[in-house]
This record gives sequence, C-alpha cells and structure tokens, in this order.
Amino acid sequence: MLRGIETYSVLLGLYALLSWFPGGYDNIFGQFLARICEPYLRLFDRFNLNFGGIGFTIIVAIFVLNLASRLLVRFLVVFL
Repeated sequence: MLRGIETYSVLLGLYALLSWFPGGYDNIFGQFLARICEPYLRLFDRFNLNFGGIGFTIIVAIFVLNLASRLLVRFLVVFL
C-alpha cells in the first residue's frame, strides 16, 4: 500500500513540475497526469493555498496523503 502512496506522491510532484514548462500539459504524458492528479487536488482548491503568487496546494496534498497513509497503517497494525 505504501508503495502506491509513494508512486502517487511522485506523480503529484511531476504534475507540479510540468507547470514550469509552457505547454507541459498539452502532450500525452501531461494529459495523463492531469487526469490522475486533478481530482485529488480539487479537494484542496477550496482552502486557497496560494501565498505571494506561489501555490502550495500540491505540497499540502502530498503531506495529507502521506499522513493519512501512515495513520491508516498504524491503525491496521494496532487493531489487526
């Protein structure tokens, strides 16, 4: 399970890096990442995580994803 969380975190990071390149989301890989990452990132859009023109949505999303996975693993270890 943690391997999948790590993989998704890397995909979120790659999605963020594509924003630095003009037309980064216009190719097949960019469209694939957008389709995979945007539904999860939309959960954080309502919190307005932009400060000084820099968006921290992806950083917070990765942090929450990793925190939730660690809590779930800890819960499963204790109760199973």
